[in-house]
Amino acid sequence: MLGPTRGGRPHGAKEHLSPMTVPDGLAPWSWPFMSRWWMLYSCSLAGVVLALALPAVVIREPWGMGVLAVGVLLVAGYLVWALLRRQSRARSNASRTSRLLGAVLATSREWLWTIGPDGRFTFSGPMARELIGYEPSEIVGRHFSHFIEPHDLAQALQNRASLEAPDASWSGLVTVCRHRDGGRVLVEVSGRPILDGQGQVCGFEGTTRALDVPEATAVAAEEARAGVAAMLTSRTLLTAFQPIRALDTGRVIGAEALTRFLSAEDPGISPEAWFVEAASVGLGVDLEIVALQSALSAAASLPEDLYVAVNLSPRACLDSRVTGVLQTCGLPLGRIVLELTEHHEVTDYGQLGEALTPLRCGGLKVAIDDAGAGFASMRHIVELKPELIKLDREVIAGINADAGLRALGAAMVGFAAEIGASLIAEGIETEAELATVRDLGMTAAQGYMLGRPTVAVEEWNRWSGLGANNTPSSQSREQPNLP
Repeated sequence: MLGPTRGGRPHGAKEHLSPMTVPDGLAPWSWPFMSRWWMLYSCSLAGVVLALALPAVVIREPWGMGVLAVGVLLVAGYLVWALLRRQSRARSNASRTSRLLGAVLATSREWLWTIGPDGRFTFSGPMARELIGYEPSEIVGRHFSHFIEPHDLAQALQNRASLEAPDASWSGLVTVCRHRDGGRVLVEVSGRPILDGQGQVCGFEGTTRALDVPEATAVAAEEARAGVAAMLTSRTLLTAFQPIRALDTGRVIGAEALTRFLSAEDPGISPEAWFVEAASVGLGVDLEIVALQSALSAAASLPEDLYVAVNLSPRACLDSRVTGVLQTCGLPLGRIVLELTEHHEVTDYGQLGEALTPLRCGGLKVAIDDAGAGFASMRHIVELKPELIKLDREVIAGINADAGLRALGAAMVGFAAEIGASLIAEGIETEAELATVRDLGMTAAQGYMLGRPTVAVEEWNRWSGLGANNTPSSQSREQPNLP
């Protein structure tokens, strides 16, 4: 059986063409058909000409050179035509491939991505917008760990090792990504290594798709809710402080409060993972408020000439409990800096501004955290007009060796000066980075090189710039030194 027929021939049968047979769809007068016969004729004529001319050239006949020149021109003409035709086909194929790729990216329900050897995204398809809430332009340049919790990442890498094929590709890896709104998205990831010309791995490419598993999601949500509820009840958390130093004097002028969770059940889970978990089950604001209360209580032991920076999401700032906590904590509002996190979208800046106005009138300062890491932070700055801007570690890391990062840092210094804000560099880890941000004109900095987070009160007391007696003047009690 040859199957159904097509064009008068059984499907699968070979088509035998005589030299003058015209293939289906190619009329005898069509340009491709005519050009083929023209080139065949030209090459044949050139062959005849060369055959006649070469002996004449050898015996030095006068007309021999002319005939030879005609033959060479015919051959050269054919070569030029063949080259142009090949280039035209290549451009046509490239255009067709580009259109096909665009259609795949626009219609695919999977997130296509590529990652470089340093773990940062070099390409992101548009499906990321729907899957995790980020624009592709916000993803490119960021490390993949920004979108997956550390404990989930560790488990995913362990699982990937068991799924790897001999060529280091993998498929069917189920893990959890972090959505922009704090939620957790169950996904399946497939990928393969990208090899350079020497066969070395220089990155990875693959796809990620959402898994619609309501039962698994419900069980995971119930487990997360129980864990966060237990943390809220037991309040087994404490606050570490990291110093913030003025770049002109090196003196500690403030300290950022960083929450640490004491969980016997899962000691490896990161602080950020706790907040993401809480947000995914609707308890994010509750956990933020408990952490705020812990931070302000611990801040009573800090030297009084230091300001205290506490982190809150825009969503938490709208909760009426926050105002009460700040006004009754025992610290002057003039010593408190409220750092707004960059990762949460603000739908109504007017409402957020109204919630912060009474506190700012009382002396509270507003800082925008993680500036430069995404569009949201810049929008926060324009809309809220903060007193402080904290430049993200992604901008600071390697700024001494990267002209682009230095240009961005210089631009942020100028921008901050224009709006009357102070600029703080986050994540300083080397002397070269410190020297560079100082030369650019940044006001203050923090990072492991300038002081690690600590829960030791005796360490906090060494940060005071007031001397051994640690007795600040009444003026410093009312208004600590801000950058």
